[in-house]
Amino acid sequence: MSNLIQAARDQVAELTQNAYEKAAAAGALPAGAVVRGNVDIPKEVSHGDYASSFAMAGAKTLHMAPRAIAQAILDHLDLEGSYFQRAEIAGPGFLNFYMGSRWYGEVLSDIEREGAAYGQCDEGHGEKVMVEFVSANPTGPMHMGNARGGVLGDTLANVLRRAGCHTWKEFYVNDAGNQIHKFAESIHARYMQLLVGEENFPLPENAYHGDDIKELAQAFYELHGDRYRDEPEAVWLEDMSRFGLETNVPKMKEDLRRYKIEYDQWFFESELHQSGYIAETVGMLTERGWTYEKDGALWLKTTELLKQKYMAEGKTREQADKLDLKDDVLCRANGFYTYFAADIAYHRNKLEKRGFDKAINIWGADHHGHVARLQAALDGLGLDGSHRLIIVLMQLVNLLQDGKPVRMSKRSGKAIALHDLLDEVPVDAARYFFNSRSATSPVDFDLDLAVRQDSDNPVYYVQYAHARICSLVARLAEEGDQVPAAAQADAALLATAEEKALLKTLSQLPEEIRLAARDYDPSRINRYLVGLAGDFHRFYNACRIKGEEPALLSARLKLADTVRSVIANGLDLLGVTAPEKM
Repeated sequence: MSNLIQAARDQVAELTQNAYEKAAAAGALPAGAVVRGNVDIPKEVSHGDYASSFAMAGAKTLHMAPRAIAQAILDHLDLEGSYFQRAEIAGPGFLNFYMGSRWYGEVLSDIEREGAAYGQCDEGHGEKVMVEFVSANPTGPMHMGNARGGVLGDTLANVLRRAGCHTWKEFYVNDAGNQIHKFAESIHARYMQLLVGEENFPLPENAYHGDDIKELAQAFYELHGDRYRDEPEAVWLEDMSRFGLETNVPKMKEDLRRYKIEYDQWFFESELHQSGYIAETVGMLTERGWTYEKDGALWLKTTELLKQKYMAEGKTREQADKLDLKDDVLCRANGFYTYFAADIAYHRNKLEKRGFDKAINIWGADHHGHVARLQAALDGLGLDGSHRLIIVLMQLVNLLQDGKPVRMSKRSGKAIALHDLLDEVPVDAARYFFNSRSATSPVDFDLDLAVRQDSDNPVYYVQYAHARICSLVARLAEEGDQVPAAAQADAALLATAEEKALLKTLSQLPEEIRLAARDYDPSRINRYLVGLAGDFHRFYNACRIKGEEPALLSARLKLADTVRSVIANGLDLLGVTAPEKM
């Protein structure tokens, strides 16, 4: 697994330490000191590729001025066989290192060797990780929030897999509980209105009002006629909820498949109820002393669990006591388990029964109050929910057209549905735009920009760079100039500022993937690709390829083709196509 950025940083530290030991052996510096300087990448290219603060960090220990230490280090520095061609002293005592052609050549070689796997790292240490995302209620069409959550979860799972995790993608179907009861009541009311007229059968309070409910009622009527006019509630509740779910869930799968999202599993909440797993989970909490009865209901001692969680995170008992906390009902007086009880059981199923090391959920920001409560409940089960349950909270999407907010769907008058959006913009653009910022930031989705075919549209800009290189490679191949193997390309000839900047950017993908996995922020890949495309376009405009002498043409052609492969690699992580022609 290649990470030449880190490899070069490590080599600077090693070269500096070796030089110190040689200087100490020669009597130029005091021996036996332990100096821990930093190795950083300067913002200014003129300050070198890497800078070591060894001399300044060692001033106190060595009882010498930093520049004097730096000079002794420099005098004993051996760069033979290293990535670096020279080093120099700067400012108060920085040691600035400048990379040579060996490092640039290894960038090309490593990318060629690793191919589509380039960028992989071991940030995940082989952990088994579930990413659960979208998990929209199956009572209506998926909307814009689901659209963002879908691409965020799907891309995050891809990034985590490249970062060394064994990932699993899951959709949790809430096919039980109050919302399904309300769903069936809504279908029944619209069904009865078809039979007796809207004015003669009012909608229940809190019913679902969307046109999709009317469509379900019409489809049910066409299938069954007036057979259910006089059926008892228990019968029509069961049959209409099943009909609605059997209609809606396949539609959800179809919409998500169109959005290029495939899950490893669709997990149904009803399985938890039918198997007795919720009752078993609540029983475990009771056995551990975390429940009590009040007003005929069974309650979780959420307050005490949260206080323990916050104290473990560094708060004092006094601080925890001042928090506005409350307990939660697990089982109502009527014997029905709450959604929270089902949620605890589901996450116990993830962490205990199925053995995932971590469960990552993509939730809307309006669920922030639920995060600590669920983690604390899992702590109460001994499952270390505070560390093993990771919640990525996602901010809202602002849909724009003609520079103005778009709030309503033309079709239903409600929130824009995912399938409506995908009728308006290409799937690639939707996926790219929804992942363009970190989950903690709102996304402004500009419908006009998403369909534009120019450099202002970031997905077009990146895809065009890929297509441009494909055309270049094909054109030169027709003239007899094939892309060489890295070993046959002379990296020493890639000496312009544009070529070096492009090679450095190519080397950064493993680190970007590592940080994206560490921070659960796949939008880093979007920003990386825009930067890489920009560096390529600058290189292409400044450095001629066709018509150059053979060795330089060969090296530049290899560099361009390496950019092509890395762009394709990054776009694949995002679930976006890499077109060969545009």
